[in-house]
Amino acid sequence: MKSGGRTRLSGIAAALFLLGFILVASGLIEQIPLAALVGVMFMVVVGTFAWQSLTILRKIPLTDAMVMLLVTAVTVAADLAVAVIVGVIVSALAYAWNNATRIHAKAHITPEGARVYQIEGPLFFGSAAGFAELFKPQQDPGLVIVDFMNSRVVDQSALQAIEDLASKYQALGKTLQLRHLSSDCHRLLKRAGQLVVDADDDPTYGLAVDYNVKTGILGTGH
Repeated sequence: MKSGGRTRLSGIAAALFLLGFILVASGLIEQIPLAALVGVMFMVVVGTFAWQSLTILRKIPLTDAMVMLLVTAVTVAADLAVAVIVGVIVSALAYAWNNATRIHAKAHITPEGARVYQIEGPLFFGSAAGFAELFKPQQDPGLVIVDFMNSRVVDQSALQAIEDLASKYQALGKTLQLRHLSSDCHRLLKRAGQLVVDADDDPTYGLAVDYNVKTGILGTGH
């Protein structure tokens, strides 16, 4: 582009020359002094580095900035392929950690005196600790209902979080009930020998949540 090549022919020519150097002209390339190649690579780095990224580090989220710096450091220390893998893993972990803070609950008391917790957000390994902090077993009444209309039970860590919560209420002589679990959540809990059985009046999750269903309360056995 900087030399004026802007048509399809320029890209084809560059690819063919590179292929020729690799297949038949490697001996010619080896005659170029290494110091000269180092100078060329420095100029390539200067020309291709996204210098504007330095100015936006203060404007983007801290997690994104840390990932950028980490990927840059790993690229220098190892290579680009390893840096990409590290960046993907760290970004995935950061996403899971951020999601863990998004789970919350809306609580209210029914006319019968039961406390209902309406869970918002998925329940999985990243949000299990936050899920446990939503409840106050010591202060809750004898009947507590956990409504999963806007949540889903995703993995084994979520099952364990529910089981631990039920054990806390059982130790206090209180009853914990689960409401609006989807069919796949039922299957997950049933395979693990957990708290609930299938019910026809709970919603199913397809392309969207079906909110137009009758409310059903499932006993936990505790």
